[in-house]
Amino acid sequence: MWLRTAAVLLAAAAVLEARPKWEKRLEAAAEVFYEIMEAPEQSIPQELLNRAECVIVIPGAKKGAFIFGGKYGRGFVSCRKASGIGWSAPAAVRIEGFNFGLQAGGTETDLVMLVMNRRGMKRLLKSKFTIGGDAAAAAGPVGRTLAAGTDVLLTAEILSWSRSRGVFAGIALDGATLREDRRVNERLYGRAYSNRQILESDLQIPEAARRFVSLLNRYSSRKGRGSS
Repeated sequence: MWLRTAAVLLAAAAVLEARPKWEKRLEAAAEVFYEIMEAPEQSIPQELLNRAECVIVIPGAKKGAFIFGGKYGRGFVSCRKASGIGWSAPAAVRIEGFNFGLQAGGTETDLVMLVMNRRGMKRLLKSKFTIGGDAAAAAGPVGRTLAAGTDVLLTAEILSWSRSRGVFAGIALDGATLREDRRVNERLYGRAYSNRQILESDLQIPEAARRFVSLLNRYSSRKGRGSS
């Protein structure tokens, strides 16, 4: 009996391991967001999340020597539906060229970004844009609450955070390039949709993305008052 159980467990593990990288990355993005929001004293302030138009999660960004020593990462973005209630199906993104210092030894770093207003969302819907160049950006504050009227809330189009070795903190990503990843979109949806087509439509949420979107709905299903 135990041999049969062991065989079943090994077969299940093999199936999980055989999943495509983009599917594992989508699961990792959901887990990163969940873990951050489950630590209220060290999370994204709820007021900011409620005001945000879009959420971007890049799990395991890393330093890549084969890209001339640059840093890169791949992840997913979801935006508010036109009604302001609920979140869209996710679109795939890549980030390149950010210049914060990763730990020696190639430690990976999770990145989270909030697009705070419609101006920022319009930039996000382009095939690519430069953070801090095309869009005003700032390191995001951390904690349970946020003082109303703070400059970071009033001026930034994009707020960003990083998590490395358990430390979650605001980080400036000025100079980084964010672009759509149509190859992953094609694998997720069966068609090479642009990010604009995905984020501005009411596409059905793929099975692999359901946890990611459900967590966004769980922590902020509706925009807070006073959003842009």
